[in-house]
Amino acid sequence: MEYGSIERELYVDAPPQVVFDVLTTPEHIRDWWSAETDFEADPGKPGSLTWTDESSGVRKSVPFTVVESDPPHTLSFRWTHDEGETADPGNSLLVTFELVPAGEGTTLRFRESGYRERGWEAAVLEAHYNDHRQGWDFYLPRLVATAKQVAGAR
Repeated sequence: MEYGSIERELYVDAPPQVVFDVLTTPEHIRDWWSAETDFEADPGKPGSLTWTDESSGVRKSVPFTVVESDPPHTLSFRWTHDEGETADPGNSLLVTFELVPAGEGTTLRFRESGYRERGWEAAVLEAHYNDHRQGWDFYLPRLVATAKQVAGAR
């Protein structure tokens, strides 16, 4: 199996600006990604995502850096690098959300790449890839549902 990138394309029943807001507003990120965050969607700006395990109360934070922000068309960030490191192609994964108008809604093109560039041994690469693939397959439909709900409330 090839572990180069994870790619998905989904239709969102909401205009691109709503989808972009859902990707970048802390309250909406909490709704679809179950993470706490506070960041500015500006290139070069750092942020973090914090998840809390409901059963144990254990918190896990992951730093990220915004790479590109072109509202309401594109958002990309690098993440999974170690705390205190500057995110770069050799130590992080690149997540890109491309938002394309499609009738009354949006085609969301998602891509997470950089797995091979991390230099992980095969078993570690496969484990990280499968973990992220399962995660995105769970969270991306929640993003779609949240955007639809937000669009309906506007």
